[in-house]
Amino acid sequence: MRSIRVHLKERSYDIAIGTDLIKRVGALLQKLHLGDHAIVITNKRLFGFYGKKIKASLAKSGIAAKFEMVPDSEKAKTADISLNLINKIAAYDKAKTLFIIAFGGGVIGDLTGFVAAIYKRGTPYVQIPTTLLAQVDSAIGGKTAIDLPVAKNLVGAFSQPRMVISDISVTKTLSPRQMRSGLAEIIKYGVIKDKRLFEFLENNLGKILKHDPAALEYIVAASSLIKTKVVERDELDRTGLRAILNLGHTIGHAIEAADEYSGKYNHGESIAIGMCAASEIALEAGLIKPQDVARIKNLIEKSGLPVKTSGLKFNKVYESLKHDKKFIHGKPRLILPTSIGRAKVVGGVGNAVITRILKKYI
Repeated sequence: MRSIRVHLKERSYDIAIGTDLIKRVGALLQKLHLGDHAIVITNKRLFGFYGKKIKASLAKSGIAAKFEMVPDSEKAKTADISLNLINKIAAYDKAKTLFIIAFGGGVIGDLTGFVAAIYKRGTPYVQIPTTLLAQVDSAIGGKTAIDLPVAKNLVGAFSQPRMVISDISVTKTLSPRQMRSGLAEIIKYGVIKDKRLFEFLENNLGKILKHDPAALEYIVAASSLIKTKVVERDELDRTGLRAILNLGHTIGHAIEAADEYSGKYNHGESIAIGMCAASEIALEAGLIKPQDVARIKNLIEKSGLPVKTSGLKFNKVYESLKHDKKFIHGKPRLILPTSIGRAKVVGGVGNAVITRILKKYI
């Protein structure tokens, strides 16, 4: 098992990365002294695979578990579902020392973190991400949110988990599409911060997609470390440093919103398209070499990810784009790659340029 420490003073916590960690959940959490009752927020599919194992592991360490099910899609991140969960937690929370566990992908992690942030003005919670994407991205850093119809993640709070437990064994239950979705985030890390990680992906895609434990542990740990270092320097996204993690996300979130979170384009697929568009905008701005853009697009395509959408209306995507939090005074602030392993935040890119290039991808 690898362990990465997220250093945030009194909000510091560990990320545990390894195989078969589900069996050790109780022992890992017992050391944190969070409470003797856990609300586990998950979905029916995951409960069927792992519910008994988690319950048994927690019970062995003296922690009772109550499971609450939510839908298995982005549509779980709503105000109605959030309030319903809070009411259920409040009804259960009588004379108990209680904490919350997010057991699922990024949607469940975002939703659970948000509920934990606002219930009693802050309740301890733990992230146990079950998708590759959540293990390397959304489970780390304390960003929690629910969606509004006009755009993703407009209602949220910062709330750091007390621990992140990334069991790479659970990726075996993921579909090939879900694995590729996670690879999009890992490609992003390689582009913005780690040339060696990018090259590892170029040379080991087959092993990764076949769930090779050593390859998976390497890419999850490398990605988690990159995010950890950025979060440590800009926990609350105030200095602009943390924005670098959003390569491909400005356009990607707009695609998801325009698609009305139907699932036609999941998060990883959407940001893959967003990375392609951002790379071309960077090329036009003279920030990156053509061969680097070609490598980025080639790795995305070799991973089985899309490089453009079909069936979405450009105007709908563009309107969603303008709701993005990275628009300041009506002008976009884009994260653009400058080479393999480097990127920067660029303001003032002309709307005409964005529109023209975006139309090639939408």
